[in-house]
Amino acid sequence: MKSTSTPPNRHTKARDAALRQIAQLGPFIEGSLSSFKRAGCAKPGWHLTFKQQGRTRTLYVPMDLVTQVKAWTLNYRSLKKLIRQVTRHSRALIHSHLANQQAASRAKALTRLSPPKGRSARCEPPSPT
Repeated sequence: MKSTSTPPNRHTKARDAALRQIAQLGPFIEGSLSSFKRAGCAKPGWHLTFKQQGRTRTLYVPMDLVTQVKAWTLNYRSLKKLIRQVTRHSRALIHSHLANQQAASRAKALTRLSPPKGRSARCEPPSPT
């Protein structure tokens, strides 16, 4: 996924670091884990709440899976944070690329407008000596 067309700078390095962190993440799941009081039980029950097709859904999580699902939801939050970092650095790369292109075109336009060395701006032939 490495791009060879952009020279390495702080944005490419930071983006690559975030991509490496994404690759190291374990399983993830979107949603929030919340406990609820069960009637007649001392221990709480657990639900995973998430959005699906614009509607809020709730899924019962068995007690023996609660620690795993909690880790998965934390991984998902980390994933979202890393995705935002990658996006921010990718946008910065686009912005700097555009700025470099504009600067290059301005420099090219200036070199076309400036007279050659040894000649004046009015383009008069050199006087014989």
